Amino acid sequence: MVAGATPWLARAALPLLLRLPPEASHGLGLRGIKLLGARWTAPVAPASLALQAFGLRFAHPVGLAAGFDKNGDYLDALGRLGFSHIEIGTVTPRPQAGNPRPRLFRLRGAQALINRMGFNNRGADYVAARVAAARYPGVRGISIGKNALTPLERAVDDYLACLRTLYAVADYFAINVSSPNTQGLRSLQGSDALAGIVEPLQEERERLANRHGKRVPLLIKISPDLDDAELQAMANSLRTHGLDGVIATNTSTKVGGFEAELARAQGGGLSGRPLRDRSLATLRRLRAALGPEFPIIGAGGLMSAGDVRARLEAGADLVQLYTGFVYRGPALLAESLRALSA
Repeated sequence: MVAGATPWLARAALPLLLRLPPEASHGLGLRGIKLLGARWTAPVAPASLALQAFGLRFAHPVGLAAGFDKNGDYLDALGRLGFSHIEIGTVTPRPQAGNPRPRLFRLRGAQALINRMGFNNRGADYVAARVAAARYPGVRGISIGKNALTPLERAVDDYLACLRTLYAVADYFAINVSSPNTQGLRSLQGSDALAGIVEPLQEERERLANRHGKRVPLLIKISPDLDDAELQAMANSLRTHGLDGVIATNTSTKVGGFEAELARAQGGGLSGRPLRDRSLATLRRLRAALGPEFPIIGAGGLMSAGDVRARLEAGADLVQLYTGFVYRGPALLAESLRALSA
């Protein structure tokens, strides 16, 4: 819900934005949200939707996934739309340009996107300054990753650097080991490799918690393409290493029927409606393996209020929008909150 002339402007702008090249459309849309933000009245979630997860309070279950605001430049503007939490990033220690363009592809008929962005961002120091300056009162998550030029055997150094630089401004961290757009990154989801990342992060987190007077939760974002054995191993690792939560899921490289589109895009991961069932199935298997108490954020293929409800009913504590927000705009958030309130 928006004030003044904003409703018809938002409705009129979305079809026009969807005719532009995807990456240009994304940047223009963010600038538009920032420009109109002062006139925006966010939907008000009833107190009954508030919840606690991994030690944090959320006004309601619906947030914005990483990748939409990579650098924290639009945290306040996006926050005015009414998201309970916004995840910034993925952030790397050093700035990097990401993969060559074009690297974002729209499949409008399928309500899907293919992206091979490659962690394009301005680096952890820049993001720390932007998040520190923001006034957004919701939960601020930060997704962290490794620079493309950092060898896999030294990936932990990049995650540790991000943790140290961003610790003071983060409410939680999402350890991104599941993007298909950085070569070899998904190999870090294996039990031994994951331990080599998580255990040093846990140790460093304890030191930083003492220094800053707060304990920032550590979550893992996983791939929807794990088979049953890999998913069970991941569930075991989540419990063994005492992680605070899991985000299920990232984009997919294995959704049937889209092999040709992924090949034409020269790789990348698929998001949107075709990912919905795969992500939902991953969530259900995770919930069964982890039990009822372990915090799970559901993401991937949430295109309607019905999708949001289904993910929560399947065991997610929170959900995150991305591609649905691209195609439907703020109306999807408002629709979801109305449905959850009812």
